[in-house]
Amino acid sequence: MATFPQWVEGARLRTLPLAVAPVLLGTGAALGVLGGLSALVIGSMLDDPDPDVSLSFLLLKAALALIVSLALQIGSNYANDYSDGVRGTDDVRVGPLRLTASGAAEPEAVKRAAFISFGVAVAAGAILVIISQAWWLIPVGAAAIWAAWFYTGGSKPYGYRAMGELFVFVFFGLVATLGTTYALVSAISAAAIAGAVAIGLFACAVLMVNNLRDIPTDRQADKLTLAVLLGEKRARLAYTLLVFLPYALLLVPILTGHPAAVLAALSLVLTISPLQVVLSGSEGTALIPPIKHTGLAALAYAALLALGLAL
Repeated sequence: MATFPQWVEGARLRTLPLAVAPVLLGTGAALGVLGGLSALVIGSMLDDPDPDVSLSFLLLKAALALIVSLALQIGSNYANDYSDGVRGTDDVRVGPLRLTASGAAEPEAVKRAAFISFGVAVAAGAILVIISQAWWLIPVGAAAIWAAWFYTGGSKPYGYRAMGELFVFVFFGLVATLGTTYALVSAISAAAIAGAVAIGLFACAVLMVNNLRDIPTDRQADKLTLAVLLGEKRARLAYTLLVFLPYALLLVPILTGHPAAVLAALSLVLTISPLQVVLSGSEGTALIPPIKHTGLAALAYAALLALGLAL
């Protein structure tokens, strides 16, 4: 039976910044749509303030969106652990502990952990749908759970057909960010769209460096990731492009009335270390830190951009 620390490790906490980043950014974009924090404060001082746009109500919806995002990420991680473990893909593993492949936990227990996490996401999502009246979030949420499970699950997982980055971009970038913004204020801005694309690119960068590390073992397991398809050299170049493009996208909010969005450029310093490691030709376990550091860069970018949009 797996210990509690092993279950925590199996949840892959280093990936959680990618779950927090889109919600942070989506919330900042929502505040920007309303005119910023100052407009909310002034609105709250009116004789008859609108309860639907009160800061406390917006933060409640943002908190629910965060629970949904975190639960989906953790559920996806456990689902990936289970599916790759029973398929034998993780038998020869370079990275951190995998509960199923290592035998630390029974496959059914890992599968159950995945579905419990999805259940938490459904519960929080249901409350968010009810209080926001954003009923379209129901099919979107169902699609997100489908994507989380079938990344490596099922008879034809899309993660084995070089489509992982596409789905990560859509769900961790566009859906998570824009879904948060719309659930909060029933509107979407150009700045929100640019931010969603940027976070999606960061998420793809994290997956790219993760799969770059696993190229040798994935080839043995006939797992065709985009990194395997591109080859090591081009995968490293793709990672570099995915990290730099979000900073070019800052022009959109800056040119559409949010000059403080330039604050997000400060996070560029956090990309130096992972870029140095990846471009130096490092392999195996040396590529584990860049996974974490790229995720932290994405989180810093999202937090600073959210601040810039909310001012």
